[in-house]
Amino acid sequence: MSSPDVPTRGPARPGPYIIAGVLLAIAVVVPLFVPAYSFDKPRLAGIPFFYWYQMAWIPITAGLVGISYWLVSKEDRRRRETVRGTANGGQVS
Repeated sequence: MSSPDVPTRGPARPGPYIIAGVLLAIAVVVPLFVPAYSFDKPRLAGIPFFYWYQMAWIPITAGLVGISYWLVSKEDRRRRETVRGTANGGQVS
């Protein structure tokens, strides 16, 4: 158990969290803008554009979520290592 006075993470940099938020917002907002893809043509293997465009967003969204997770995890590791480094007298072991 750690004492409430001892921080478990160092200060956060806003950059990775902003980038992750923008990527997640893209993954949510773009598919909700239906007028951009409410067309029948072009067809892909006989499937109307409306359907294959939505299906194309499944791997795109998975990629955006994966990148966001990686960014936030990397920042969290950096913040934890900052505290561990200062707790060990500046030496990382």
